[in-house]
Amino acid sequence: MSTSDTAPLARADALPSGYHHRWAVMAVVIVADVMDLVDGTVAQLAGPSIRADLGGSESTLQWILAAYTLAFAVGLITSARLGDVIGRRPMFIVGMAGFAAASLACGLAPTAGTLILFRTLQGLFGATMIPQGFAMIRQSFPPEEMQKAFIPFGPIMGLSAVLGPILAGVLINANIAGTGWRAIFLINVPLGLVGGYVAWRRLPAVPKTPGARLDPIGSLLVTIACAGLIYPLVQGRQLDWPAWVYAMIAGAVVVFAIFAWSERRSDHPVIEPSLFANRSFLAGLLFLGAFFVSMVGLGLVMNLFMQLGLGYTPRHAAIAQTPYALGISIGAALSGALLGPRLGRHVLHIGLAITIAGMAWFGSVAGGLGHGASAWHLAGPYLVAGFGSGLIFAPLFDLILASLRENEVGTGSGLLNAVQQFCGALGVAILGTVFFHWLPTHGFSISTRWVTWVTLGCYSAAFLLAFLLPKRAREDAAVH
Repeated sequence: MSTSDTAPLARADALPSGYHHRWAVMAVVIVADVMDLVDGTVAQLAGPSIRADLGGSESTLQWILAAYTLAFAVGLITSARLGDVIGRRPMFIVGMAGFAAASLACGLAPTAGTLILFRTLQGLFGATMIPQGFAMIRQSFPPEEMQKAFIPFGPIMGLSAVLGPILAGVLINANIAGTGWRAIFLINVPLGLVGGYVAWRRLPAVPKTPGARLDPIGSLLVTIACAGLIYPLVQGRQLDWPAWVYAMIAGAVVVFAIFAWSERRSDHPVIEPSLFANRSFLAGLLFLGAFFVSMVGLGLVMNLFMQLGLGYTPRHAAIAQTPYALGISIGAALSGALLGPRLGRHVLHIGLAITIAGMAWFGSVAGGLGHGASAWHLAGPYLVAGFGSGLIFAPLFDLILASLRENEVGTGSGLLNAVQQFCGALGVAILGTVFFHWLPTHGFSISTRWVTWVTLGCYSAAFLLAFLLPKRAREDAAVH
């Protein structure tokens, strides 16, 4: 989201009773967010089935995930500003219609390459609609209802993120009309059609932001930098790490630096430059990065371990992950309602300590029992790790945003969303590469254990970074 996302709060005074169809607005925004979160995770479980059907290299499994999250992260930065320039209602409708069309294309994709292309389009259209929704909610609800309006988001979003792989397992196993893995994408089509119709009929016409402009140079630079970092990390191992791979990574770092320099001189920056002068916020970005590199990347590896290493069917793997989903749900509910408000940033330390214990347990099971590991052996580690991660989810954004000024919160929350998605793609690239590097010589069990140790290092770094975050969340915090 951009800084102008706070503007609708002021305009809401013109409609003290709130927009008449405000709960319809809430419903369609929730549908959009659920579609995005589920599609960002379903491919973790479906990857082996997709590769078995369409073929492709080991990097294909990484790209099926990374293409979506990378496109979403890059698109989110630009589309939030475009909502100010073009208007949020048309951007949202175009995004939802495009997302449904791209989902249909994914479900019909004849090759792995075309599927990756359509996943990229999915991510771009998802980024087009997501940031517009929150601004329209702020426009539609009067201030006294705002807190109540955001209550459903935490539980629904948390469950959507963790239930995505489980839903994928159920749909693949059901093999509805012979669709197999394709059903995980086709299910978005009716949801998108219904959501698009409601959006067309009920979304408010949020006024454009006067004087808002897009910074095309900044948008182009950040896109090149992100793609230049992810692509060589995914493809490098398969190509035996030629010199151009290292050159591209170094070039991406240089482009990131040029982007930061250009933002300080732009009259309409993509990202508010003052954010980079805030030590607590920068620590929060690093914390977010370390956490989601580990969590998303390990999600892919765990599914590969269960399906390709242990021989689980997609349904079996989905069932095996239910303790993880349950743990996240319990942890998020407990943290949001009780521990977060009372303990502040200390709940992040508690959550990380529990997550580290659960992941160490998982690494021990994966390396020790190997092919003899059953779903019961994995249930304990998954439950513990999920519970610890759930404790972190609820207060994380509000703690990171606590040190920002009011005019920085909108663009800060948008940047956090973008970094979360980008680091998810980075995690898939890095941890997937580590896993496939060790696999030929050490097998699934040892490769999975090595990846687990890498994630433990990331989680430990996040534990230290949490000391630099504000002690308490914003008093006026709501879901961002």
